[in-house]
Amino acid sequence: MILPIVAYGDPVLRKVAKDIDSEYPKLDELINNMWETMYNAHGVGLAAPQVGLPIRMFVVDTTPFADDEDLTEEEQKQLDGFKKVFINAKIEAESGKEWDFSEGCLSIPDIREDVSRKPEIVISYLDEDFKPHKETYDGLLARVIQHEYDHIEGILFTDKLSSLKKRLLKSRLEKISKGKITADYKMRFPDIKKRR
Repeated sequence: MILPIVAYGDPVLRKVAKDIDSEYPKLDELINNMWETMYNAHGVGLAAPQVGLPIRMFVVDTTPFADDEDLTEEEQKQLDGFKKVFINAKIEAESGKEWDFSEGCLSIPDIREDVSRKPEIVISYLDEDFKPHKETYDGLLARVIQHEYDHIEGILFTDKLSSLKKRLLKSRLEKISKGKITADYKMRFPDIKKRR
């Protein structure tokens, strides 16, 4: 089932999400719905807060990036078919020299900006079967994971921009929260009062 994606301005996007356990109700169904929602919106990652749930879970499938001709063959191979569920994730370490890359977000349609992030991360998480993992990722893979991880920490990519950039984007962000945009996927806007 395709879920509405929560738009910028909704308080759920600002909450530090809570850990879950294997008893979480209808978890398999939620994971399937998140995949379906993400693919429908042409995303490469989706975090539970973006579908209105303040829980520490996100899904990532970087396969669409594998066709990017600007990437090395090795990078393309790394991204192709990388599809994972991250539950109760914790970034243990970030290292290397920060690099810029243009990021967007399904909760903030039509806005893309360069964001600086460290190129390498060590992350521990549980998969959908609640098996623990601790892995190191780098490059674009690390960036997609960092972006989704920020969501479960209540952080948006726009928070990482300079104060000048934030001021320049302010009215566009307000329009998004009021639903004054067109997205080609289902969205839920915080500032549109529920009509009876």
